[in-house]
Amino acid sequence: MEPANIAKKITPSLTLAIDSKAKALKAEGKDICGFGAGEPDFDTPEHIKLAATEALVQGFTKYTPSSGIPELRQAISEKLKNENSVDYKPHQIIVSCGAKHSCYNAILATCNPGDEVIIPAPYWLSYPEMARMAGAEPYIVQTKEENGFKMTPDELQAAISPSAKMVIINSPGNPTGSVYTENELAALAEVALEDDLFILSDEIYEKIIYDDAKHFSVSSISKQVYEHTITVNGFSKLYAMTGWRLGYLAAPESIAKAVDSIQSHSTSNPTSFAQKGAVAAMKESQDCVAEMVKEFAQRRKLMHDSLLSIEGITCVKPMGAFYMLPNIASFGMTSTQFCEILLEQALVAAVPGIAFGNDQTIRLSYACSRENIEKGLSRIKDFCARIKK
Repeated sequence: MEPANIAKKITPSLTLAIDSKAKALKAEGKDICGFGAGEPDFDTPEHIKLAATEALVQGFTKYTPSSGIPELRQAISEKLKNENSVDYKPHQIIVSCGAKHSCYNAILATCNPGDEVIIPAPYWLSYPEMARMAGAEPYIVQTKEENGFKMTPDELQAAISPSAKMVIINSPGNPTGSVYTENELAALAEVALEDDLFILSDEIYEKIIYDDAKHFSVSSISKQVYEHTITVNGFSKLYAMTGWRLGYLAAPESIAKAVDSIQSHSTSNPTSFAQKGAVAAMKESQDCVAEMVKEFAQRRKLMHDSLLSIEGITCVKPMGAFYMLPNIASFGMTSTQFCEILLEQALVAAVPGIAFGNDQTIRLSYACSRENIEKGLSRIKDFCARIKK
């Protein structure tokens, strides 16, 4: 018996593979400094856990509408209007089992076999696989380090073929930390509109931004852009709710309806009581987010300063999210070789940049303690000094 051809084309997640290997070494008693998985090390805020607990106690454990409970969809609609200046009605919002699930649903609802999905690299490693699972083909645009790993309008224009159907924009971005300005987004959207492309705007890190960076929702640029854009967001990163598996998308009515139909026949509704926690996350105090971002900003400075002190490494300063993408090309190894030896010899777990479409880099997450950052970067510095000799 053979698996389906589409299953054979899918590449397993390198981030999860590295994280699993690091955890196995930890279980053996090794002192591992892990920079792998993109998961905040904060606990879910108490008021969110309490709301879910109360829902359980009250018996809110049955099926909900496949697209999410009305209360949560209304809260998301209000959030998008008040914070992102974009008007999505509750019936245009589909709550799903994570932002990842929302991205996949969006591609599945819009792309046909043979269509191309334009993805700027470095990219979040699941985007190309989602396109393939939907029967479409990823078309990768290599961005430049000197541009902060941001795709330019000319680069997007050059990537468009008659088969192009969608472009994915992730701002703030994983793994680059890049944040597009309003003008940059408007210029990309103009190119997309000229060729009638869907825009999948993944905004999961929208509030994790630093310095003078500002987040802009692509769909707020104009009515025409709104009609071509699917906005994706979720609760995992902002509220340390990774295990809750809750995300959402907001889209033009026809696309939202198609996504709802798809979801009703796949996962059906997201977990009932988790949705009550999400309502509390959206409606109650946002101090927990501000405190988390403040801590991330300090970790960011610590990691970036440490990386710049290492001979042979360059690193773009991220303006959002909680990742860095140091360039390790000067060491003459592939990113996979570098990470394997780094883990074996220095007991530091990083993710090879090849997983994100750039073999000259590795990804480090600073969603971990300052102690881990200090110890891990000291080991990386010593490691780089040894292999440079």
